[in-house]
Amino acid sequence: MERILVVEDDLALNAGLCFELDMAGYATVPAYHCAKARYLAQQEQFSLALLDVNLPDGSGFDLCREVKAVRPELPVIFLTANDLEDDVLKGFDMGAEDYVTKPFNMKILLKRVEVALRRSESRAASADQWGDGFLLLDFSSLTAVRGGEKLAITPNEYKLLKALTENSGNILTRQVLLERLWDSEGNYIDDHTLTVTMNRLRAKIEDESHAYIKTVRGMGYIWTGGRK
Repeated sequence: MERILVVEDDLALNAGLCFELDMAGYATVPAYHCAKARYLAQQEQFSLALLDVNLPDGSGFDLCREVKAVRPELPVIFLTANDLEDDVLKGFDMGAEDYVTKPFNMKILLKRVEVALRRSESRAASADQWGDGFLLLDFSSLTAVRGGEKLAITPNEYKLLKALTENSGNILTRQVLLERLWDSEGNYIDDHTLTVTMNRLRAKIEDESHAYIKTVRGMGYIWTGGRK
């Protein structure tokens, strides 16, 4: 069942939104301020978030930026009385899927939620693969092919590849990558192991004509998508 985080400080509106979404077959979790929403986004998994812009302890725009830093794949729909063009554009600049001004028709909102979730599912499906004609990565089947030759990739190397390709063109710090390498039993991967694993991975997927991972000294790594 799709879980939706509903961040709205108007208690009656929040309850009404949760009721309608629950009746439509979703599972909702309410939050009435940024602090609770921030905690929930970090601790739990959601399929979508509805965010009010004006919250008692901060801006929904700032909250969206923070949530996206932790859950970049989470689709966000802003709900707000602010219908100024600059606010709408800012919402989309924050990475929101949609921007709905109050008052709104609940049937239309439900349809917008449905569309946003469908887009998210489509992106997730396409994110299971990455390829450029020379290198093909399939994260659903855990296979990697370079120049027509199947590669032996370890689970930690797949985790690194997944993180890097999902954030292509953006720097991933060493700390972020170390967090991604924690295993299900909580066994820690240290900084030295990250360096060794990254070097081994580069040797497997790259050659003189195809470079995929760039080191940003003092910060981390960036997936360049085959661009030198």
